[in-house]
Amino acid sequence: MPDAPRKFTAVSTDHHRFPIGVERDILAQVGCTLVPAICKSEEEIIAACRDAHAILNSSAKISRRVIQELKEALVICRYGIGVDTVDIPAATEQGIIVANVPDFCFDQVADTAMSLILSVPRKVTYLSTLIRQGVYNREVAEPIHNFRGATLGLVAFGNIPRNLIRKAIPFGFRVLAYDPYLTPEAVREHPVTLVDFDTLLRESDIVSVHTPLTDETRHMFDEAAFRKMKPSAYFMNLGRGPVHDQKALYRALKEGWIAGAGLDVLEKEPPDPGDPILTLDNVVFTPHYASYTEEAYHELRVKTAENAAAVFRGQFPKYVYNPEVKAHARLLQRS
Repeated sequence: MPDAPRKFTAVSTDHHRFPIGVERDILAQVGCTLVPAICKSEEEIIAACRDAHAILNSSAKISRRVIQELKEALVICRYGIGVDTVDIPAATEQGIIVANVPDFCFDQVADTAMSLILSVPRKVTYLSTLIRQGVYNREVAEPIHNFRGATLGLVAFGNIPRNLIRKAIPFGFRVLAYDPYLTPEAVREHPVTLVDFDTLLRESDIVSVHTPLTDETRHMFDEAAFRKMKPSAYFMNLGRGPVHDQKALYRALKEGWIAGAGLDVLEKEPPDPGDPILTLDNVVFTPHYASYTEEAYHELRVKTAENAAAVFRGQFPKYVYNPEVKAHARLLQRS
């Protein structure tokens, strides 16, 4: 008799963010049962995932300690582009593939960035709030400056900011970018000038952050960085919250080092209710939702599940974040 098909188990660690649906159907086709979980601590992740063959992960922190307890894991599949929730070196050492979805949300984050770039300096939210409070006075918005001729500074110049400049150029922005991994030749096709970090800070009227969170970028926007910006400048962060030092940002906004901010991400999410930055009226907040549309999230869920399904077929996923694992992946040992 032929051997029975092998059965697999996958765990979704963030069921509160991604209630399983299409993922279950895709994984069922390769003999995998998908188990929903809500994991907030290392202990909860270990308990839920110790015997899982695949982990579908969003915000739960998969640390080195957790990875060392994952005895059956073949792959960790991230919902999204960033992989800062996963200890990549630890996963690679253990032969665990880490897969992400690098072609996710280019339009959505760029659209959200553009909405903040246009609305925060125009003080749309501030004025709307005042009107609801009975204050109908355009003079309280002063000063507001033109977009045409203003300088937009992009921190990192990957796919999302490249999408963003196509939306920003028609408004008349001059565009600078800081990305230490690129050369002028690499961006020649784009209407952007590469500059060093200090130049971007000094010359930009609006700074829009799109860098991933790494050891290099953590707190790159500290007190020294904010003090180099124009007092009339605006700071937008649509990358990761810990790229900015939130205490320094609060001081910069409170004391007038910069004019305002639009923040889709915060250093701590959700923020503490008593965080003083929440009291400022020159900041617009959104709840780390820049990537969201129904269509984008459906595509994300399909691609995340397909990354796991490929492994259960004995293949490497389409999107392998740690390609150096390919020489010694557990997948090879068990296929």
